[in-house]
Amino acid sequence: MFFTLKFHSFSSVRLLRRLITPLVILVVWHTLVQRYQLGDGFVPSPAEVLQSLREWIVGSADGGGRYSATWARTLWDSASRVLAGFAIAVVSAVPVGLFIGRSRLVSDLLDPVLQILRPIPTSTWIPFSLVFFGIGSTAAISLIAMGAFFPIVLNTTAGARHVSELHLRSARMLGASNSRILLRVVLPAALPSIMVGMRLALGLSWVLVVVSEMVAVKSGLGFELWNAYYYARMDVVVGAMLTVGALGFISDQGIVLLMRRFLFWNKESI
Repeated sequence: MFFTLKFHSFSSVRLLRRLITPLVILVVWHTLVQRYQLGDGFVPSPAEVLQSLREWIVGSADGGGRYSATWARTLWDSASRVLAGFAIAVVSAVPVGLFIGRSRLVSDLLDPVLQILRPIPTSTWIPFSLVFFGIGSTAAISLIAMGAFFPIVLNTTAGARHVSELHLRSARMLGASNSRILLRVVLPAALPSIMVGMRLALGLSWVLVVVSEMVAVKSGLGFELWNAYYYARMDVVVGAMLTVGALGFISDQGIVLLMRRFLFWNKESI
């Protein structure tokens, strides 16, 4: 009982600490807008953003308007593209990273090309994605997959290269084949690095979905954000920004939970 109460007390204190900074930001934001009229009234107050979000989510009193009860559909459009692009990146980057990390031949063949492509901003590929896929979800998914690929492949490569030689020798002494060593020794040992790469890639995926939807798609949070700017609906712009931030945080915490579930043996990674 004592330990249970102590645990709950610790959780409450930690939750309070996590809320302090957001609350301070809200107070400062509200004060600056009310007292100094930032941007000549162009910057919305927290109350205005909250009201716009409420109407966007549940609908307005008159029941009409572009930003009335359309939030869920907009969120799903963006989230589905992020999930698809991220999944493609994981499926393609993890094997490539494992082979680069464990094979000198594959590393010599692929790593120089990846290091040349990696510094190129993903947004510069937008014209090619429009040429090959046209305006639509496929173009956005391809950009997300391309951008998320590099953090995962780099972290996977690093994890595969730092596998304990003792474990590798033990597996060879037991007669394990190269493919079995890769799946049963190298992959588990590289998982902490892979999961870190996935966290970085997922955060980047939310950035890229907004960028791609601004120019390559006619729906989603990025499209609605850019459209709201044209109509001077800065309250909706901020609402869309907060939605992307919240979704990025929730999805990141999902990966953290997976790390705690499957990497309990590696306390340093969690």
